Amino acid sequence: MTRRPVMSERVAVGIDISKDEIVIAVAPSGEQWTSPTTPEALERTMARIAALQPTVVVMEATGGYEAPVAAAGAAAQLPIAIVNPRQVRAFAQALGRLAKTDVIDAHVLAAFGLHVDPPVRPLPDAATQVLAAFVARRRQLIEMLTAERQRLAQATAPAVQKDLRAHVRWLERRIANVDDDLTTHIQGSPLWRAREELLRSVPGIGPIVARTVMAELPELGTLSRHGVAALTGVAPMNRDSGQYRGPRMIRGGRPSLRRALYMAAVVAARYNPPLAAFYQRLRAAGKPAKVALVAVMRKLLTIMNAMVKHETVWNPAN
Repeated sequence: MTRRPVMSERVAVGIDISKDEIVIAVAPSGEQWTSPTTPEALERTMARIAALQPTVVVMEATGGYEAPVAAAGAAAQLPIAIVNPRQVRAFAQALGRLAKTDVIDAHVLAAFGLHVDPPVRPLPDAATQVLAAFVARRRQLIEMLTAERQRLAQATAPAVQKDLRAHVRWLERRIANVDDDLTTHIQGSPLWRAREELLRSVPGIGPIVARTVMAELPELGTLSRHGVAALTGVAPMNRDSGQYRGPRMIRGGRPSLRRALYMAAVVAARYNPPLAAFYQRLRAAGKPAKVALVAVMRKLLTIMNAMVKHETVWNPAN
């Protein structure tokens, strides 16, 4: 059994990331330095970090800038933890560090790694990253299409209506093209093809939900049911204080994945017999519709996690 390092033995590195430069801070030593984000500079930086033998290297999810930095760290076999910026900000406020600069943020990230010990997870492989990029792009196009259709419904000037209709048609074609690219990417990999077929064997899981799960939850099948629910953000959180017992709520996790699961739960609650019966039992017991649907989401996720773990297709008898 591996002995867990005590606090005095732990070394945490925080990396604050911007487009052209990163700031590195080390806890508990307080060492810090900066580095450009060129491939050569990142390689040197990761080698310097590796020499420190860190317990964890913490960086925030910054909408894409973290990807090459995290990839360089993974190539150097560093224990990378990519964390939610809101969680880190709350930690900084708890420490009383209200000012915000790149240097301060790097030290906060290092302290977060030292005291909170965020989980280290392997980065998605190249194929998963491409799949995630396609899924994210499709979601962006859908959002633009929805907005343009709403504008079209409200537009009164004929010239504006004509322009909006043309843009709506263009967006519809782009979404169809992205769907084709997704299909080609998945069909080109026997592993992805088998995974999609396995997930889609569940009534309520269509191609978009299956591909979203594959892209945004690569940990599926490797975690416990509690772990995968917490990671996704469908695990109920207590809100109790003294004699007060507040309603359980879900939060955090991966919002886009949670939205996809919600739509799957709506379908499953009607057309998947075991889950429909589960939903109706909860409603009969007085649970609000949304609470019952979240429970269906969690059950769907648990089922998919077990199916991937054991490589078995949907069986309503289980």
